[in-house]
Amino acid sequence: RLGERVDVLTPVRGKGAAGHLWEQTALPVACGGRLLWTPGGGAPAFYGRQVVTIHDLFPIENPEWYSPAYARWYRFLLERLVARALHLITVSEYTRSRLVSRLGCDPERITVVPNGLTSGCVRVGEQAAGAARRELKLAPGRYVLSLSSLESRKNLRTILKAWALALPRLPADVWLVLAGPRADAAVYAREQLRADLPRVLFTGYVPDAHLAGLYSGASLFLFPSLAEGFGLPLLEAMACGLRSITSNTSSLPEVGGDVVTYVDPLDAAAMARQMEAELPRFAVPPVPFEPAMARARLFNWDRAAASTLETLERAACLLPAAAVAARSVPA
Repeated sequence: RLGERVDVLTPVRGKGAAGHLWEQTALPVACGGRLLWTPGGGAPAFYGRQVVTIHDLFPIENPEWYSPAYARWYRFLLERLVARALHLITVSEYTRSRLVSRLGCDPERITVVPNGLTSGCVRVGEQAAGAARRELKLAPGRYVLSLSSLESRKNLRTILKAWALALPRLPADVWLVLAGPRADAAVYAREQLRADLPRVLFTGYVPDAHLAGLYSGASLFLFPSLAEGFGLPLLEAMACGLRSITSNTSSLPEVGGDVVTYVDPLDAAAMARQMEAELPRFAVPPVPFEPAMARARLFNWDRAAASTLETLERAACLLPAAAVAARSVPA
């Protein structure tokens, strides 16, 4: 079986220009004609014997969200990968549809394998939630949580507009907590945000040890991203028992199903109204929302691994019998 004949190929230095150089030159040589699977979207542009997992087409569809150099490179790369790869995997039906409509890909060459739930991302008790609150220096009281990096696609500008509209009608102990690292300036366009609104806290990067506690201590999750290839933060929030408000666009309805509330991500007034509508459920301590937790359990990494292996087995049948598998893993 293919699963018993896999080599993992990892660059010594995988970031920036050095990583791209390894990916485009050393990696195809190391493969030696074998089947290559690259799970992160980046892959050698002119190596045909490969299966590529493509998470999104945002550098092509919304280049303004990225630095000009990054957008140009990924347009060049994605167009060639789609044309030359044996098969493609996407993490959502949304991304699959964009490959078909935007790049003219044959839908039969694309398999959808949804992501799984991050290990350890489960609802935790008051003790762990309190430890996260202390570590991140959150103010006492209840909070609406939004988890994302500070980049244009995450729509923090509209989140802050909605917060400003809702603030006069929110109790004084309700805060907005914006958690996540700053965006990499080499990849993403600079985002200018208001910093003068009351009861708003930017935590910066959240260590994995406190992520479940941060989710579990929140009263509501707000995730009106402009577009997602999948939407892992929404899935994590659901797994931790949060009621969520998210965008009615891209892949997010595939993840949220009927257990989240959807809004137009550019409609700050509608977002504010939905936050206000959730206020009666802002209990202390927060009450877990069981339907969201049950739906999150449908997204399983074991199931994703089995689907991926099945796809690779089919692709391997198109190669000579001597070709075994290699897998590229980012450093």
